[in-house]
Amino acid sequence: MEIDFVITWVDMNDPIWQKDFAKYSGKINNLKNEVSVARFRDYGFLKYWFRGVENFAPWVRKIHFVTCGQKPDWLDENHPKLNLVDHKDYIPNEFLPSYNSVVIERYLHKIPGLSEHFVYFNDDFYIINSIGQERFFRNGLPCDIAAFLYNPSWSQWYKRIKNNIRIINQHFDKKEVMANYRDKWFDKTYGTKARWNYILKPYNKFVTLRTPHNAQPYLKSTFEEVWAVAGRELTETSVNRFRALNDLTPEIFRTWQICKGNFEPYNTYQDTKMFPLMVRSKQAVKAISDQSYSLICLNDNVHIRNYGQVMENIENAFESILPQKSKFEI
Repeated sequence: MEIDFVITWVDMNDPIWQKDFAKYSGKINNLKNEVSVARFRDYGFLKYWFRGVENFAPWVRKIHFVTCGQKPDWLDENHPKLNLVDHKDYIPNEFLPSYNSVVIERYLHKIPGLSEHFVYFNDDFYIINSIGQERFFRNGLPCDIAAFLYNPSWSQWYKRIKNNIRIINQHFDKKEVMANYRDKWFDKTYGTKARWNYILKPYNKFVTLRTPHNAQPYLKSTFEEVWAVAGRELTETSVNRFRALNDLTPEIFRTWQICKGNFEPYNTYQDTKMFPLMVRSKQAVKAISDQSYSLICLNDNVHIRNYGQVMENIENAFESILPQKSKFEI
């Protein structure tokens, strides 16, 4: 099986990017989440992402490095596994420039040369221990957890997720889906993560699914299927240069995959962990140093105290497990 990785990245220190960003946003606002500095700033840890891939997932076929035409000075663009992708290579020009991750992500299937089987990474997701193809795909299908999750109505992200669920409920019968793929919805490995599946089993409509905040495996054909039925909504909301409440998020593709039964049950929480650095920076440092998980997410926030020291501690932890330059580095 040929499996690709896709990672999106931005260099907010690039003066050209800053000029364009200011043109459309006015300024980076530390209080408004859609244009928060935490959404765009780079820790300088990208080299450890590539080192992690080279050391712990050498089986990857191709890495599609997606930016708005940017490239770190140290990155070797001639590496045979690397494909530099500009937003303009796959996103319709009328929606560019875009600073809205959900728009940048919904067109991923149009990346030239992308494999049918691919894993999507944000640039704050890292591989820190050996990981095999079977972690992401088994029997040709993405490994995932099908579990409902209660989301508070005040959450702005939840309000966006509801846009996805509305479309899912138009095309799938919840009781039929859960009956057809019962073994996948009630897999014993989910443990307590699936408790809402039992509670909501009699309910007629889908609600939001639990979404592990980490690397996500996809079938390219899933994107094509969703675009075939929701192309109008996806196109109309692609004009949102920044996040908006009427957005459709990438979870629509993941939820569609699950509803079609195109996944193999896997409790992704057993080897992945998201660390909100505002409150769990010490735990993040320890997890990296001890290689406690296969995959981690380092979630940034503008309110991180002693930001410089926190970043230094994390860099030291990465350096302790990945000290050698990768072949992706010049």
